[in-house]
Amino acid sequence: MSAKINFENILFLDIETVPEVENFTDLSKEKQELFTVKTQYQRKEDFSPEDFYEKAGIWAEFGKIVCISVGYFTNFNSENRVFRVTSFYGEEVDILINFRDLLNRHYNKPQHILCAHNGKEFDFPYIARRMIINQINLPEKLNLFGKKPWEIPHLDTMELWKFGDYKHFTSLKLLTSILGIPSPKDDIEGSEVSAVFYKEKNIKRIVKYCEKDTIAVAQLLLRFNNEALIDDLNIINV
Repeated sequence: MSAKINFENILFLDIETVPEVENFTDLSKEKQELFTVKTQYQRKEDFSPEDFYEKAGIWAEFGKIVCISVGYFTNFNSENRVFRVTSFYGEEVDILINFRDLLNRHYNKPQHILCAHNGKEFDFPYIARRMIINQINLPEKLNLFGKKPWEIPHLDTMELWKFGDYKHFTSLKLLTSILGIPSPKDDIEGSEVSAVFYKEKNIKRIVKYCEKDTIAVAQLLLRFNNEALIDDLNIINV
């Protein structure tokens, strides 16, 4: 797609989110009313607010981040190309602060870019909103105030696949399938993350799933640019 992309300047990422509390009844009365109003259009008459609450994690106002996984290339133009992956998980405030510090220390130059699948509609604004809610200063890469569209340092693999067709949504699972990339969805789906978090209390399973998505995003961008895919032996957890 672009011969100008320097893969070593890109931080690939994915986030996993869940409802802010396990059950609808755990919310304050005010928050229950606000959720009822917020989801009225999506629910119609098919679901009660309580039944629909399992989807609350998709909204930053009613959800929280339980994992951010990031990946980056080193030695990209050599035979020793490596893709390094790491994850932030635990308390949401700690996740957000650690991610912010990573951006401020290592991805704060004009040439640095963030990349995610559907990142412009979900990951990037979700992280920024949760930072504001948790009173955490936004890093420059997420502070878009006053920036022109071409000044925003974000790549979105779903947007790239649209080729200008704004009505088109293509999931990460579908794209990896048709492009011959190992599927990241071989364990759990996004809709199951909440149950794995609250019922199973298995954050390590969620982290593994999140890291696979991050690797898949990098693989997509490689395929879009006719670059060789990453071999499992060249993926390192740090």
